[in-house]
Amino acid sequence: MSLDKNDVEKIAHLARLAIADEDIPGYAGSLSSILQLVEQMDAVDTKNVLPMAHPQDAHQRLREDVVTEKNQREHFQKITENVENGLYLVPKVLD
Repeated sequence: MSLDKNDVEKIAHLARLAIADEDIPGYAGSLSSILQLVEQMDAVDTKNVLPMAHPQDAHQRLREDVVTEKNQREHFQKITENVENGLYLVPKVLD
């Protein structure tokens, strides 16, 4: 796909960019090259290619999910007045 002067002016207007008239041919060439690359990439058959989660097939090392602290719920609820049926009461925020 080749862009002309009008296309570049429209793109510049949409992007709110001021481009000098003498720079338009250079921008047209650069943008046309980018669009040609996208067309080439779009033409590649990727039906049998599996998606990758990471380009280097790396895996994140995770620690084992175990409880490391004792349950102190009763202790924390004893030191506040705003508890009802095991739940903390908070001021109403929305009407």
